[in-house]
Amino acid sequence: MELEEELSPADAVLLMSSVPERISDLVYGLDEAKLRYRHGPAFPTLGGLIAHLLESGTRVDALLRRAHLEGLDTADLSSTIDPLQMQELDRPLQEAVDDFARVRRRTVDLLHGWGKNEWERMVSDPHAGEVTLLDICRRVSRHEMAHIVQIRNLTALLPEPEDLGPPTDGQRIPSGAPDIA
Repeated sequence: MELEEELSPADAVLLMSSVPERISDLVYGLDEAKLRYRHGPAFPTLGGLIAHLLESGTRVDALLRRAHLEGLDTADLSSTIDPLQMQELDRPLQEAVDDFARVRRRTVDLLHGWGKNEWERMVSDPHAGEVTLLDICRRVSRHEMAHIVQIRNLTALLPEPEDLGPPTDGQRIPSGAPDIA
């Protein structure tokens, strides 16, 4: 599915519900050194990118719940969906992913119960004007899928650890001894 198409409510919910599992699959087995690896000065660390995605997803989920349950009608969507300041993970990766998955499951359960009126309910954004809750979910889906692609690309480019194995007798040359090999 091309994300440039108009996503239906069901499509947006499906994409949003798949994010925790996609993240978990991509980051399984990453150690601290890999999370801190930076591909270049213009790139965030892998851990920073993951932390950003988890944090923004949690913030969006809170916004959607507040809009539905409390009638929130004004929000700064840009700073909620894509906060400018990236932070590093401040707790173990699996714990952060599990917490995000729990929050997202509750949000998706809520979204499944929405009817047409709820999806079309307007929220006022100081930068984007009036947007529907469906528009917010579409924007969130695009944002999260873009970051998942980034995580996939960055994990594919991680340097492979060099395991030279245990030294064998043929590899040890005493210092000062002539090399006769």
